[in-house]
Formats: sequence, C-alpha cells, structure tokens
Amino acid sequence: MNLAQDAAMQASAQAALSAQPPLQQQPQPQSQSQSQKPVVELKDVHKSFGSNQVLKGVSFAIPRGQVVAIIGKSGSGKSTALRCIDRLEIIDSGTIHVCGHAVHDPAIDLRQLRQDVGIVFQSYNLFPHLTVEQNITLAPKAVKNMPTAKAREIAARTLQQVGLADKAQAYPEQLSGGQQQRVAIARSLAMEPQVMLFDEVTSALDPQLTGEVLRVIEALAQGGMTMVLVTHEMEFAARVADTIIYMHEGKVWETGPGAMLKNPQTAELRDFLSHGL
Repeated sequence: MNLAQDAAMQASAQAALSAQPPLQQQPQPQSQSQSQKPVVELKDVHKSFGSNQVLKGVSFAIPRGQVVAIIGKSGSGKSTALRCIDRLEIIDSGTIHVCGHAVHDPAIDLRQLRQDVGIVFQSYNLFPHLTVEQNITLAPKAVKNMPTAKAREIAARTLQQVGLADKAQAYPEQLSGGQQQRVAIARSLAMEPQVMLFDEVTSALDPQLTGEVLRVIEALAQGGMTMVLVTHEMEFAARVADTIIYMHEGKVWETGPGAMLKNPQTAELRDFLSHGL
C-alpha cells in the first residue's frame, strides 16, 4: 500500500467513510422482515479502560432510516458507545451488529464495515495541503478504486448537499470552522454509507456555525439517512431524533421520543436537564 492509500485509510477510519445515495435514486424495495430488522443493534455491551468500567451492559436497536440522539453527562459512556459501533473501540463482552456486520467478531472485515458506516468527529481531520475536492475524493479512489472522474462527480454532489458547492478548490485554512465540519460530513457521504455517526460535531463551534452544521444533519435526517448523534444540543435532539437515549454511569438510563425531555421519568435525567452539560 502506497502513502496515498495509507493516508486515505487513516482518514476514512478517523473521520468519515460514508455517503448518502444520490438524491435521484429511489430506495430498493425491502421485504417486511428486512425493513423491520435493526440496522444497528447493541446487546449487553461492556467496555472498560483499565479499571474504569465505561459501558455496563448497554443495549439498544436502531431501525433503518431512524435518527437516534444519545445524550448524557461527560463520562457517561455515550461517545464510547458510538465509537464501539464503528469498532474504533473493541468491546469486552456483548454483541454489536451493524449493517449485517458482527462488529464484535475479531475476524470482521473492517474495510467493508467502514464503507457502510461513516463517522464524523468534533475535529475535522482534513488534510491541510489538499483542496476540499481532493480531501473528499481521496478515500473513494484509494479504498474503492473509484475512477477520478466519478470521484469528482460524487464530491460535487456531496458538496452540494452540505451547501459548499463553490468551495471545491478551496483549502481548509480558507474555510470557517463550520465550513470545515461540513466538508468532513461531505467526505463521509462520498463513501456512500448506510449509517452515519456524529460525535459531538458542533461542540467546538460558535452558535452561528453550529446552526450551519445542524441544518445539514437535519437535511440528512429528512432524506432518510440512518444516524446516531452524540450531542449536547437538546432542542435539536428533541426536534430531529426519532428516539433519544439518555446514558448515565455507563448504562442506558432512559429512552423515549423527543417529548421525554419535557417530561423526564427519572431523577437523574431531570437533574441533567436542569443543570445542562
């Protein structure tokens, strides 16, 4: 593997191997059993870092096309749970199935998993010496052996999706933080994933730039993308998510629709909402 391929693989593992199907495409018909089968499913997942037990029997399932927001205090295990879905962290016990992949299996094909699952982090992880278009086309060409012309077409489409069609030839340093985060999302979309994961992608942005990024994520939700969001944006989670998962002390503490944030059933969630993050 040459340096360009190695760099692309690192970028895809860290910040985005994913993408939404072209807008003109229609979803393939599915049988009732296929449509009801969860696209993401965690069962009794445990994960420790040394003596620190971070996940203590986490279980949840996400149907295709649904948006799930995971909320909770710092240290509650929400980001670790997200990273386990993409096998950036290896669980100690339990099972995780994502897009038909047994993520807990040591023999899993990580290359294929990360083509089906895209992840975007708080940090943008863009290559500063490459243009926006080059950042987006790098992984499709190196990982999927995609011809340059096709990769550029996909880059143009995904940049249109995130509202940056005019920034293809710009360099990351010429963009605002919100624009760079939207490029990171476009880079993930260029791999055409089935599931997108977002790990507190707006936490480093000011309110105006946060709004730019949240509008992109909301548009993806309206387009039917299956998504898992770790977020501290409560109003956004209540508006966009089909299901909200409140994690506390490494466990799924409370689960429900957005309305649960107005009527929490546990003292822990009430305390969390009253004190913010």
